[in-house]
Amino acid sequence: MAKRWTSRRVIGAAVVLLVVGAIGGTVAMRVIEKVNETPGGKGGPPVVLEFSPGDLTRVEAQPLSRWLPVSGALQPVRQATVKAKVSGDVRQITVREGETVRVGQLLARIDTADLEAKLLERTGALESAKAQLAMAAKTQATNQALLKQNFISQNAYDNSESSSGVFQGSVKSAEAQVQLARNALRDAVATSPLAGQVAKRHVQPGEKVAFDSPLVTIVDLTEMELQAAVPASDVPELAIGKAVELTIDGFGERRFSGRVERINPSAEAGTRAILVYVGIPNADGALRGGMFATGRVALAASAPVATLPATAVRTDAGQTFVWTVEGGKLVKRGIVTGRRDDAAGRVEVKTALTPGVPVLAARFDNLKDGAPAIVKAPAPVPASAPTSGRSQAAG
Repeated sequence: MAKRWTSRRVIGAAVVLLVVGAIGGTVAMRVIEKVNETPGGKGGPPVVLEFSPGDLTRVEAQPLSRWLPVSGALQPVRQATVKAKVSGDVRQITVREGETVRVGQLLARIDTADLEAKLLERTGALESAKAQLAMAAKTQATNQALLKQNFISQNAYDNSESSSGVFQGSVKSAEAQVQLARNALRDAVATSPLAGQVAKRHVQPGEKVAFDSPLVTIVDLTEMELQAAVPASDVPELAIGKAVELTIDGFGERRFSGRVERINPSAEAGTRAILVYVGIPNADGALRGGMFATGRVALAASAPVATLPATAVRTDAGQTFVWTVEGGKLVKRGIVTGRRDDAAGRVEVKTALTPGVPVLAARFDNLKDGAPAIVKAPAPVPASAPTSGRSQAAG
């Protein structure tokens, strides 16, 4: 029995040794392969990166398009707050917020009981003044006949003539008072001065309003306006009619077109900025007052500056750099950028680079500073073969 157990143990130990040996060999092979793959490793020379001419670009002097950013809240060009022209109790309000109104449509009505009574009172005063004027006119005519017959003195006639003039003035004053009462009665009815939509109803039926109290605000949304503050130094390059491209919060990628309508003649106190007013057509009524808009105005192109394609400029951990091929090596060059022309896809480079140095134009991963790199020469263009023997003979 002891002899049998000894044989089994020997066989098991041999199997374990074989497994351990196989694992160790595998690990060793992987380590060797890793060393061979590493540039400069014992397995062979370092890998040389090859770039074709299409992978490279160079610094070029080009003018860049310039844009002046503008932003602000939209406001309707035409809007009006209808106010009470007389005091009294609000009898009726016929509109609510969001409703469409036309020119001359009834908006509100103020109680007219007191106004009607005042009109009656002043009408009575006018009639009394007219009666007194008629009596004075008769007296003057009688006195004039008596004066011709020398029955009264000139002084008596002059007094009657003066009284007639006073009553004429009283009639004109009473007529004016009647007209004012009629105007007040007419002003008790508020109508819309423009076509648009009701933005706010300031009062409710039954409230008492004083003279010049706001009743209803009306806005016309067919044309909107953006009021933007721009630096005074950029104003000389602006002009009435310049196109403005705008984006409005809430409309995603949709673009709106506007134009510079007005430029304020003076700068704002404290900011030294000048207000520019941009008109935006809104025929479909999609835009509303208070929406925030951002846009830009095209200015004259700048003088040629050193530029690179935007795809060649990299940014990592807050640092801006480019990859260049210099002296057979890949070099990471930190740069300072300036203006950006998105339309042309180029960026101003303020850092001086070696003239004509190749710069990687496309994005490559896992690049290392100092790695060997070369630029492949462009393939030669094959000469075109003769088309026929007759053509050769003709040549």
